[in-house]
Amino acid sequence: MRYPQGGGLTPERQAFRERIRMEAAERFAVGASNVEVAKDLRVSVRSVQRWRRAWHDAGAEGLRSAGPVSLPKLSEALFAVLEQ
Repeated sequence: MRYPQGGGLTPERQAFRERIRMEAAERFAVGASNVEVAKDLRVSVRSVQRWRRAWHDAGAEGLRSAGPVSLPKLSEALFAVLEQ
């Protein structure tokens, strides 16, 4: 989490989590159960249930990252000033 910078995930972490969801989609396509997917990907069964519903409704595109929820309130230059 990036609480000092206004909350949310870093772009790298967002990409990592999207890769996990895409891997789950591949497993859904071959018929893996929610419990199997959760165990293999080391996530909660509840998350896998939400992903499966999104995958069922919209396919793999339904699991793609929607990007940051909000933009940071401060610019990178202001963060640097605060750190000093």
